[in-house]
Formats: sequence, C-alpha cells, structure tokens
Amino acid sequence: MRVISLFSGIGGLDKGFVDAGFKIVWANDFDKYAVQTYNANFDVPSTLADITTYPIEEIPEFDVLIGGFPCQPFSMMGQQKGFEDTRGTLFFRIAEIIAYQIDVRKHKPRAIILENVRALRTHDNGHTLARIKEILKEDLGYNVFDMNLNSSDYGVPQTRNRTYIVCFANDEVKEFDPPEKEKLTYYMQDVLEEDVPDKYFLSEKIRKTVLSSGSGGWVAKAETDLPIARPLCATMAKMHRASQDNYVTQDKGLRRLTPRECARLQGFDGPKSSDFVIPVSDSQAYKQFGNAVTVNVSRAVAKAVKTKLQEVGEWND
Repeated sequence: MRVISLFSGIGGLDKGFVDAGFKIVWANDFDKYAVQTYNANFDVPSTLADITTYPIEEIPEFDVLIGGFPCQPFSMMGQQKGFEDTRGTLFFRIAEIIAYQIDVRKHKPRAIILENVRALRTHDNGHTLARIKEILKEDLGYNVFDMNLNSSDYGVPQTRNRTYIVCFANDEVKEFDPPEKEKLTYYMQDVLEEDVPDKYFLSEKIRKTVLSSGSGGWVAKAETDLPIARPLCATMAKMHRASQDNYVTQDKGLRRLTPRECARLQGFDGPKSSDFVIPVSDSQAYKQFGNAVTVNVSRAVAKAVKTKLQEVGEWND
C-alpha cells in the first residue's frame, strides 16, 4: 500500500506505518535538519521542500496519505489562531493534493490519516475541527473519524495526547474505533542512560529556574523523576520553562534527558536500544523529538487502518 507522508519531520508517523506493512513512496519536510535525520534512518529519502510551492504533479501516485500537519496554530502553547495563521492553511494544501489525485489522476486515495495536538478538538469551540471534517467528508468524499490518543496508553511512558483524524474512501466503513490499548511495561527510569556527560546536569541557577512554580498566569507544581514523563516539547534545549520539562536524578545530581532518552520515550528506540540514528546537534535533536509523533501510537493506528482496509477488500501489498 503506497503512502506519501507530508510534514514528515523525523518520521514518527512513517515508522509506525512501515512497521505495519505500508510502503512509504514519498516524504517531505521543509526543515533541513529534520530531513537529515529522516534520511539517516529511512530507505526512501525525504524531499526537502516547501509543500505550499512544491508542484503537486511531481508527488507520486499514492493509496494512503499521512501527515502530522503543523500544530502551532491550534496548540495551547501558542496563540491558537487556527486558520487565521498561515501555517493553519496547510490543511487546505493537503486537501488540494488529495483533490488533484482524485480529479486528475482518477485514483481516489484509500485512506487519509492526519495528526495534530489535542487542542485542535476544542479550538474555536470545535468549529476548526468541524470545518476540517466537512472538507474531508463533503468536498472530498471520505468517511471521517477523529479520536484523542495518549502515548502512555500505547506502551510508552510519556503523557502525550494527540488528535488523530482517520478517513476512508470506502462507504462500507461505517465505524472506526480507537486502536486497542497496549499495556505499559516500563517507565521513564528504564530508558535512562548510564555515565551521562556533565553537560546534561543542571547548574544551581538553572535548577532554580526549572523547579520554580512558574510566574504570571502560569503556575505549576515542580516534579522530577516521574515514572511517566511529561510531554516532550520542542523547546527542551532551552530549559527555561518552570515545571514543564522532564528532569531525573542520578549520581551527579539533577539532569535533563539526553536526546537518546527522548528517542526512547517517543518509541523510535526500545527502552535500552540505540538503533535510531541521531546525526544532528543536541539542540536540533530536542526540537525534533519534541515535535515528533510517537511511533507506538502511529503503529497502533496503522495496524487498525490496515485491518479495516482488509475487511472491506481495499488492502493491497
């Protein structure tokens, strides 16, 4: 089943779908460092390009489209401008790519899987998600399902709630339930590396900042050594947010997570493995893993989509 991946980042969605038996035929991102990491880990390279200007006709024919389209316009950490933000209009570019294949190539993609932040479900009192679903259903002709999935429910010790929108072209698909949950068999302490370099340990000044209870309108409880990690964020490298990121205690004191530990908490590696190649600086790696889709969740969704396609006779190898 041929898949194209938009806004592929370092391939969290892609890896889950590959693991489930799908074939990535084209991927894209505009961040050169994300593309560097992606290309160090996948057989089919990601294309470095701005999808808003990339010629649609050069995107290969596909059966499935996946994409974690930019979440900043809908994120609770941003100003929640939604479609008023230029990045919010990238959903319409997705719709254009699908429509081109339907209208010009006369081949309707079998499934569409999109990922975004949980706040998408409530943004603008639900009108933003309703508009997205309307375009997918009324304009493009898909049966559309949406759900909130938490990474900690799929075998990874990280609290990370995300909205998934799953669409099927076949009218026989009348329902699509969230994937069956997976038991959590290890915790954040189980992913920690040993003999971590000094640079990851906190100075007293930074320690006071990150363990404070916040300021202004944001107040939070300082917690460290959590068994289930807080959501990994793209700004982890800055260590400027009070009581928001993850810190653990080892022999030299309190420290931040290493990029490898972030890879494990996002499912790119197992709790003790180091197979995923990280070819970029720590700052870029933190950004990439903070923006990534959790592989375990992607894999669960991909398996459920595959099962549904098989049930209605739409699956092909």
